[in-house]
Amino acid sequence: MKLKEWLNSEVPNIASELIDVHNNYFSIEKSIGFEGQETIYKILQNFRSALFPCLCDKYSSDETKINISIGNNLRKSSIDLSELIEKVLANESSLNEADSKRKAEEIVISLIKKFPEIRRMLQTDIQAAYNGDPATTSTEEILYSYPSIQAISIHRIAHELYNLNVPIIPRIMNEYAHRLTGIDIHPGASIGEYFFIDHGTGVVIGETCTIGKNVKIYQGVTLGAKSFPLDEHGNPIKGIKRHPNIEDNVVIYAGATILGGDTTIGKNSVIGGNIWLTQSVPENSRVYNSQPLPNIK
Repeated sequence: MKLKEWLNSEVPNIASELIDVHNNYFSIEKSIGFEGQETIYKILQNFRSALFPCLCDKYSSDETKINISIGNNLRKSSIDLSELIEKVLANESSLNEADSKRKAEEIVISLIKKFPEIRRMLQTDIQAAYNGDPATTSTEEILYSYPSIQAISIHRIAHELYNLNVPIIPRIMNEYAHRLTGIDIHPGASIGEYFFIDHGTGVVIGETCTIGKNVKIYQGVTLGAKSFPLDEHGNPIKGIKRHPNIEDNVVIYAGATILGGDTTIGKNSVIGGNIWLTQSVPENSRVYNSQPLPNIK
């Protein structure tokens, strides 16, 4: 049988079988789908343009036109986001259609109202990068080129949605940032102001991690879980504290791994490169690997 004949004959049956298999695990009707995933990416681009109007280069010299452009993008993206939230709420919760719509609209209003505060926080992150990196020449250079600012700007939006108990969407947002920058921050992580990730590639920050103010970390740092307590079925127990606490004014150098929900790095501490920590250290600590002794002959 030739290919075209076979396709015409068999593909409808295979398509039906694929739908049946899929429906055993996911709802086609309620899922946001890959199209919804792409919509989330576009929403983030519009939101970042609203937070940083200089990114709207189309009207860079006319504030009135910038205002109109940002306003239109915010309106459209807010409606799109509300519709996606409505869908995931209907799928993941016991809310009916009317309650899902009402709740989704309330969540979007709450998020947009926090944009000025998110923007203020992001400016502290930009300033932290400028203060902490002698290679930079301007805050504008940081905004346009530093992966940490792209990752943290997405995270601060996703974190608000996470705190508002939105399913799925915050994780899609942060995994998008992960794909763009190599920086993997779970939307549940709580991060204070003046946060800077230098270089950034390979950084992992877990869901229940809390990070204070004025913290600087380098590439390859993992703030992860030490172990996963299991339930009676042998599955990891969800919703418990698993990741470390990093207090104010801490520096963590490249390749360091800090694990455990009961692990705290005290304020004003410095953690050296390639350190493995599963226990707390007090304030003002300096933790380094032992240096090899010189070979004196």
